[in-house]
Amino acid sequence: MTDWTQLPDLASRRLGGSVIEANDEFFAERENLIKPGDPEFRPHTFTNKGQEYDGWETRRRREEGHDWAVIRLGIPGKIHTVVVDTTHFKGNYPPHCAVEATTVDGYPATITTAWQPLIEKSPLTGHERHVFPVNGTQRHTHVRLNIYPDGGVARLRVHGTPVPDPQWLTDVPFDLAALANGGNVVECSDWFFSPPNNMLQLGESLRMSDGWETRRRRDEGNDWAVVRLATEAVPTVIEIDTTHYKGNAPGAVTVSAKHNDTWHPLLARTPLLPDTSHRFRVTTPTPTTHLRLDIHPDGGVARFRAYGRPTEAGMAVLTESWRAATA
Repeated sequence: MTDWTQLPDLASRRLGGSVIEANDEFFAERENLIKPGDPEFRPHTFTNKGQEYDGWETRRRREEGHDWAVIRLGIPGKIHTVVVDTTHFKGNYPPHCAVEATTVDGYPATITTAWQPLIEKSPLTGHERHVFPVNGTQRHTHVRLNIYPDGGVARLRVHGTPVPDPQWLTDVPFDLAALANGGNVVECSDWFFSPPNNMLQLGESLRMSDGWETRRRRDEGNDWAVVRLATEAVPTVIEIDTTHYKGNAPGAVTVSAKHNDTWHPLLARTPLLPDTSHRFRVTTPTPTTHLRLDIHPDGGVARFRAYGRPTEAGMAVLTESWRAATA
C-alpha cells in the first residue's frame, strides 16, 4: 500500500499537530488549516470582519511581503506529499504558495532555525486541491506555509512516514502498531467505507468514519488487514476496539503474527461485542514484524493496538533509521 493517500497526515490535529505561529489571521483562524475532515462552506455566516470561511484567511496586503503560518507536526517524519487545498476560496485565494521544513528539539514557541525548501514557489488556483510530491529523506518536526501575497487556504495536509525518536521507545512498552510510532497498514482486503490506517490513529475514535470499515460481504470469505509494526518486536497485549460500531461490528476476530516470512497464530478466533474496547493477553509472545488482523466476516474496527517491546535487532533498526533521517 504505497498510495500517498494511505500515509498519515503528519500535521493533522487528530495526530497532535498544531499551528504555532502565523503573521496574520484576520478573517479566519490559522488552526483551521489542520482540522480533520473536508472544508465546509456555510453561506451567510458573516461576522463583524466579513464572511467566515473554513480555513486560514489573511487580510488584503497593502505593502510588500507575504503571509505565512508555521505548523508543528504531530508526528515528526519524512515528508512525501503536501496538499494545499483552496476549496471554497474562489475570489480570495493566494496566487502562489511555497512550503518549507525544519527540525528542532523540544517545543519552541518561535522557530529560529534555518528553513529548507520542500516546495518552491508554485501557482495556485481557487477552489482546488493542489497535490505536491516531495522526495523526503530527512526527518522534520515543523513546516511553514508561505502564501503570496495573501488570501485563504482551507487545509494543509503533510503526508509522510513517521520517524520516531528512539529515546522515547527504549526500555518501555509502547503501541507497536500506532501510526505515531511508525506502524502502517501495508495490505488490506477492503476499505470501502473508511481506510484501515484510521484504526492506527492516536486517541479514542470519534465516530464510525474514524475507524476502518468494510462493505458487507456476500461470499464465504472474510476481510483482513496486514499491519507492519514500527520494528521487530514482541507483542504482549492486543487491543481491538469496536467503539461506535453497533450494528456493523465484526462477529469475531483472529490475529496472526509474521516473522522471517512465516505466519503463525497469535490470537485464536474470538467473538467480539459491538461498541466495546477488547483487550487480550498474548499467551505465546514471539518476535514479530507484521500482524494480520482478520475480521469475520466483515464490519468495522475503531482502533487496533499491539503493545510490547522491540527486540534487540528491532531497536537497532529504529536507531539506524533515526540516524539516517537526522544526519
